[in-house]
Amino acid sequence: MEETAIGPDGVRHLHTLGPQGTNLEAASHEWLRRRGVEGTVELHTSVEAALEAVPDDGRHALTVCAVYPALHTLVFGNLHRLHMVDSFVMPTHNMVLATAGTARPRTVASHPAPRGLVPDDAGTVEVLSNSRAAADCAQGLVEGCITTLVAAQRHGLRVLRDFGRVPMVFTIHQVLAVRNTEEAALAVGAAR
Repeated sequence: MEETAIGPDGVRHLHTLGPQGTNLEAASHEWLRRRGVEGTVELHTSVEAALEAVPDDGRHALTVCAVYPALHTLVFGNLHRLHMVDSFVMPTHNMVLATAGTARPRTVASHPAPRGLVPDDAGTVEVLSNSRAAADCAQGLVEGCITTLVAAQRHGLRVLRDFGRVPMVFTIHQVLAVRNTEEAALAVGAAR
């Protein structure tokens, strides 16, 4: 079997956080578009679940947001197989505070990253993605959510505040076993 080099050129399939409508899904499609790759994007329940599903064949990679709360743990806990091979800036979807109808939500679902957007007088219910926050709000599990405008519209929610698009750094991590981290650093440097 031919060994795949570390670097973004061989990546054709991205794995990231779902459900549909996340900023990470949009970023994954944008990365493939910018590189001229007709690839696929597979969505998972968490970034950690996505990492576990990524084959180590070099053709698959993980898309993560630079403000993902546990990115440092994910990277340093997987140095033997997870190699950051690219990063890029792209604005997120508009980030919003939305509800199913109430004007002042007392409980707000939010992913940990945009938690700072939750109103001070509301309690926060942590969820795994902005899209999950919108779904939970639409199902009545919480009164409000911090989510994307795309997810709020998909679930028929009322937008109380639109924070706008946020310029964001997204990172691409190839999953490919190598003998050691020094070899990985040299290989990434050579690929650029």
